Amino acid sequence: MNWSWFLLRTVVLLSILAVLFLSQRFWYRGLWRVTANWGRKPLRVGVRLLYLVGLVLITLTIADGIRQDHGSILPNHSPMTAFAGLWFASALAAYVAVKAVHAVEWIWHRWIRPAAPTTQASANRPAATEDFVPDPSRRSFFRTASVVAGAAPFLGVMYGYAAERLRYEVRRIEIPISNLPPELDGMEIVQLSDIHLSGYMTPESVRRAVDMANDVGADLAVVTGDLITGIHDPIAECVEEIRHLRAPLGVYGCNGNHEIYARAEDLAERLYTQAGMKLLRQGNAVIHYKGAQLNLIGVDYQRERTSSGRKQPMLENLAPLVRRDIPNILLSHNPNSFNRAAELGVELSLAGHTHGGQVQVEILDVSLSPARFITDYVAGLYHRPLLMLDTPKRMGETIKLMQNAPKGLSALYVNRGLGTVGAPVRLGAPPEISHIVLRRV
Repeated sequence: MNWSWFLLRTVVLLSILAVLFLSQRFWYRGLWRVTANWGRKPLRVGVRLLYLVGLVLITLTIADGIRQDHGSILPNHSPMTAFAGLWFASALAAYVAVKAVHAVEWIWHRWIRPAAPTTQASANRPAATEDFVPDPSRRSFFRTASVVAGAAPFLGVMYGYAAERLRYEVRRIEIPISNLPPELDGMEIVQLSDIHLSGYMTPESVRRAVDMANDVGADLAVVTGDLITGIHDPIAECVEEIRHLRAPLGVYGCNGNHEIYARAEDLAERLYTQAGMKLLRQGNAVIHYKGAQLNLIGVDYQRERTSSGRKQPMLENLAPLVRRDIPNILLSHNPNSFNRAAELGVELSLAGHTHGGQVQVEILDVSLSPARFITDYVAGLYHRPLLMLDTPKRMGETIKLMQNAPKGLSALYVNRGLGTVGAPVRLGAPPEISHIVLRRV
């Protein structure tokens, strides 16, 4: 076992649990302080009991996710699932925001002193006898800032749940492809990813996305993994919805990491076949279009480390599937396989997995996204030179564009997905249906 990797994961997990505990403790104590001033005892006790009951239900919801092999405590798709995600996301963000304001206030009072007196009398006065009168406006400012910092995440989470999470958008992207035959110039692909049919995503919502994808009128349709979230989610219902995708060249897909978690990789393959679609698992299909061909390859989710923490190569045994005489398109849920795909000579990779971070904010022209912790490829289009060795990069280093590469460019497109994981919230990363147009360089 890689003990350093195990230790790192343990430290990260314990840190997350500690912050979650502190955030719940913070709001628990805040509620008790506020209700202590209420004159009516039944109201005070009732609100506190309601809070405790909510915490118990949230705990049961989390237990459902942990004990997946032993049945569920609460009914499947219980509203508590969405509430638990919303509460933890907003409570944690608000706690961090309030503590950040408190830290700024502490630094202000600790290190920033009032300007020294300039009068002669004040100058002759001993420093020990100087009077310091706190500035009430400054105290009021920090108190107001704390309230705003605490309220803003709750409002943002509710907006992300009620509005942006459901604002599907079709994004059209023209991607220049090295060695693309003239006949394939203008060929269109529609991509769905990360559907996550669960308590957060209903079959009706998936149907709406499928209808929007069909309106594109693409030649080929692909689904790049994560049909569901957990073992209790109905993968058959999800496949039943996506089987209505319409594309003359067919509908193809690959498995994501949540198919692994739900132990549904084989089931997904069978359901695809029964629905007249094709799930590619370390396999390929030659697509014929206007007299030309392209090689469509699909792989299961590419793990970067074993369960013991040891790094493992990505896209093992893929080289025999890569063609040299026709363009290659790879369906790989994990965008981190792009470096190896480019090295192998794959002209275009289509991925998902990141959800675009689900929450993305821009501060001082810098986009901040949780997905940055797991990949350089958060969302959108990226390029690397074809056949370039997959050498380690510095943190955050990504080749976005390299003109006139000697052997052409390999492209990656990362779809932001439809669904959510953890909290049913999207902010700055709306759900996406990708409309990809291949272009000859």
